[in-house]
Formats: sequence, C-alpha cells, structure tokens
Amino acid sequence: MDFEIIGGNGGARIYIDNERDEGGVLLFDVHLELEEKAIPEPFSISFSIPDVDIYSVWSPSIRADRHLGPLWHKRTSESRLASWMPIHALVSMAGRNRMTVALSDAKTPVSLRTGECEEDARIYWLINFFTVPISSIKEYTATVRVDTRDIPYYDAIYDTVSWWENECGYRPAYVPEHAKLPMNSLWYSYHQMLDVEDIVKECKLSKAIGMDTVIVDDGWQTDDNNRGYKFCGDWEVAESKIHDIKEFVNRVHETGMKIMLWFSVPYAGIESKIYKRFNDMLLDQSGNGRTHFSLDPRYREVRDYLIGIYAKAVGEWGFDGLKLDFIDRFSLKGSSLEYDERRDYHSLEDGVDALMTEVTDTLRKLNPEVLIEFRQSYVGPAIRKYGNMLRVGDCPNDAILNRQGIANLRLTSGKTAVHSDMVMWNREDTVESAALQLASILYSVPQISMKLDGLPEDHRKMLEFYLSFWRENRDVLIGGKLLAANPESVYSLVCSEKDEKAIFTSYTDPMIDCGAYSEVIAVNASRHSSLIFSGAVGKTFRTLDCMGNTIAEGNISENLIKIAVPLSGMVEIK
Repeated sequence: MDFEIIGGNGGARIYIDNERDEGGVLLFDVHLELEEKAIPEPFSISFSIPDVDIYSVWSPSIRADRHLGPLWHKRTSESRLASWMPIHALVSMAGRNRMTVALSDAKTPVSLRTGECEEDARIYWLINFFTVPISSIKEYTATVRVDTRDIPYYDAIYDTVSWWENECGYRPAYVPEHAKLPMNSLWYSYHQMLDVEDIVKECKLSKAIGMDTVIVDDGWQTDDNNRGYKFCGDWEVAESKIHDIKEFVNRVHETGMKIMLWFSVPYAGIESKIYKRFNDMLLDQSGNGRTHFSLDPRYREVRDYLIGIYAKAVGEWGFDGLKLDFIDRFSLKGSSLEYDERRDYHSLEDGVDALMTEVTDTLRKLNPEVLIEFRQSYVGPAIRKYGNMLRVGDCPNDAILNRQGIANLRLTSGKTAVHSDMVMWNREDTVESAALQLASILYSVPQISMKLDGLPEDHRKMLEFYLSFWRENRDVLIGGKLLAANPESVYSLVCSEKDEKAIFTSYTDPMIDCGAYSEVIAVNASRHSSLIFSGAVGKTFRTLDCMGNTIAEGNISENLIKIAVPLSGMVEIK
C-alpha cells in the first residue's frame, strides 16, 4: 500500500517505518517529531484499497447503519482514552474480514475513517491523529495494525482485542463473580425519586427472582428532582431521601443483595460548594447559563478530592461498588489549554488515566471484589484497566439498540463483564412483547429497571423464567464465543457457543444450523412464527413459551424441519 502523510505542525517530521507482515497482518510505526514542545496539530495517514467484495463497515462507535459511505460523508470511528476505541473494519456480505485497522494507542484522540470514491470504486482510508486538542508534546509514536486475512470479521476483532491486551499494555481489570450476575438498576424505575422503604422492598422481590445487586442511581445526593447536574460535586447524602446511608446499605445487605452507588465523575454543579473551591481548576470554564462544569484531573488536589469521595462510599458507607458516569466528558477547552505550573500532569489523557488508576487502586485495597461500572462510550481497552463492568449506553425499551450495543461490546471487551442497558417495558404491553426486551439481552449480564411490586402476574412469571434461564445457561451465554452474523443488519442471528452447546437468538434470520453441536437452544426474537432447523436428525425438541411453559415436544426425523415457536419463546434440541 502507498501511504500519504497529510497535515501536521510546520517543520514537524512525520514518518512511517518498521513495516512488517505477520501472516496477513501488516504492522507499521508512525512517528511525529516536533522542533520544540508544542500542541500537536492534526495530521493524517491516507491510503486506498480496491472495493472488492466489501459490503459494510463495522465500528463499535457506529450504532446505527453500517453502509460504506461516500468520500464526502465518510464513516468514522472516533477514539480517545475515555471514549470508544481505535478500530474500524470493512466486512464482506458473507461476514468475512476484508480489512480491519487498529491503533496501539487507545489514549490519544484519533479517528479512523473510510469512504467510497465514485471515480475509481476504491475505498479511501484516513487515520487521523490529534482530532481533539491535547497538551504540548515533543514527540509521538503509535503502531498501526492492518489485518487483511480472509477470516470471519469477528475473529479479526477478537485478535485485535488480544493484541491490545498482550502487546499494547492494556491489561484488563479483574472481574469479580458478582459483576457477572443479574442486577436491579434503579434509574428508569425511580429516576431521582428515591425512597428507602420502597427500594428495600424491591430488593427483597428482586433477590427472590434472581437478581443479586442493586444500583442506586442519580438523586441520592440532591433534593432537586429535575434531573440536572447543578447540585453535583459535593456528594453529600440528601437526608430527605436517605436519612442514614449506612443503615440503608445494611438493610439492603440483609436482603442478600450487593449495593452500588452512582457518581458523575467530572461534574461540579454551580450550586455545589466545590464549584467555588475548584473554580480555577475546571476544564470548561466558559458558557453563560451553564449549570455544571468539568473538573480538571490534571491537578493533584482535584484527584485527591474525588478519590476521597469514592473511598468514603466504599470504605465508610459500605457500598460494594460504584457506577462512575460521564468520564467521556473530560475535554480541553479555552484556558485549560494553557500551561499551569500547579498541574502535575499536562496531558489530559494522562490526568484522566492517573485519576482512574488511583481510584481503582484505592477501592480495590478497600474491597478486592469491588464492582466498577462504566458505559458506552467509555468502554475501550484503556477503560478495561479500571472497570470490570461495561454497560450498553442508554436505550430505554429499545430492543434493537440494546442487542446491537451488547454484540459490539462482547466483540471488543474480552472477559470483562458486558451488561445490558437497563431493561424496561410498558406494563400494558403483551407478555410476549415485553419478553422481547429480555430475549434481546441474553448475551450480556441483565440489568432490570422495572418496579416488581404490582407487575402483572404474567410479566412477573416471564421475568422470573428468563432470569432463571439466563443463570442456568450463563456459562455459555456470557462465557462462550460470540458469533454474530450480519452486523450490517443489526446482527440478524447471534450465537454463543461453548464446548458442544450453542444458544442462538433469531432476530431476523430464522435458519438455525445445529450440525456442529450436541445441544442447541434457539430463542425466537423475530417476527417469524417458526424457526427452521438443519442438522438435528435423531434429536428431540421441546418448545417453551416466554413464561417457560412447555407447549410442544417431539422427535426430529428430517434434515430440515420447521418448528413453531411463539415470540420470545424458545426451542431446546438435544
């Protein structure tokens, strides 16, 4: 391939060297050398390839359509330390890898872009460095990995994740057992209207049907229920909602559940005391009418303050884990780009890295099994060093985005626990339609956000069945290898396989090939009233509805058989 270097600081030396081919994977190093220390200006590496058997784009940060895109509207994968990851792939219609490009540097703001050229039917790549301003540097180096092997697209992604872990220094955090068990998250069900008695009652009900942890979200720290952030930053308990925080934690523990607490990491609200204390240590100091700003973690004083807050929640109050939110909102603006000798870090990425490393080290000393949750978009290889739970970004009652976000995270998160966005539905919906939310999150750790008290009986039975099914099969569902077909169609058929067992979910594709497995379970999350099976001659089947009731049984004597399966029901084949 012919590479072109575009942009950069005047007088800068930008060059590529150390090209090597490792069995169909090309690696090369990109270097930037400045004449003197300065804020690096954006530059790009450009190259093109023929558009031959390339059908779609795969990216963890493109949550909607996966079309190729023209040059004048390139498809873009953004990445920096606290948002997404530097990987972008081109995929054939058959789901084969055609080119997967990744960078060794998951901290620096970069982007990977592709677009189709009308004149020559080639796809042009741009690898863009320093897409967001960073602090002054003198030199920079990163390795680019270009995988052109004809293998399933997901295997190219899995190999990239392994490269980040083993060659690039992004060793993932230890994952406690409770990070891999279902949870009740209170955000959609309560928002900021928290009530201790009601929560304790819900915890008892939740534990009884298979949930092991409750996440207390925004609202515990403020009497204001308008869902803003102007009171964030002091992290003092609103006694009108939680009179005694330690007693609250103890009461939840008595139900048999773990308990986690939400924090908005960067924000200092204008009504908080720390806004006045840190008003000259903010990243985004301008903006009339704004209600909150981001603290600057490059200051030791800011980091110590935040670490102390989180240590108090775990060490003194007794919380089993923390939901650390909005760390993707750290960004350099205005005067925060200027030098300040009081900072012990000049790079924002280094400051965020130091903050999160110190936070997690401190919390793990207090509790080696501490649970730490992050959510899209802060989910990449750097984030996996700190957190042991990665959750799909908010998509209330949206089965499509939830299943897509789960597959994206499973492909890129190794053994870190991947969690669904909180599952919710309308109580007036049919039980089959409500169950579709559960059928769409099977390959993640379920987070539920429905008040169980007063839930219709068939809905409660459905939820209990799905959680029981998930727990019984979680070794395959979240411990197996995920095979996700047709990413351009929001994953038409997903399978997780382990040993000789496979669990399929049909979202749009009703064809299930059982030939490679001794045991198959197929869930119908599609509009089809039947699923079609091949390779199961001589086996038996049992069909269940979404509440776990057996509705049909039989023997399979044909190589191709159609079995009626209701919406959100499933078939067991042995």
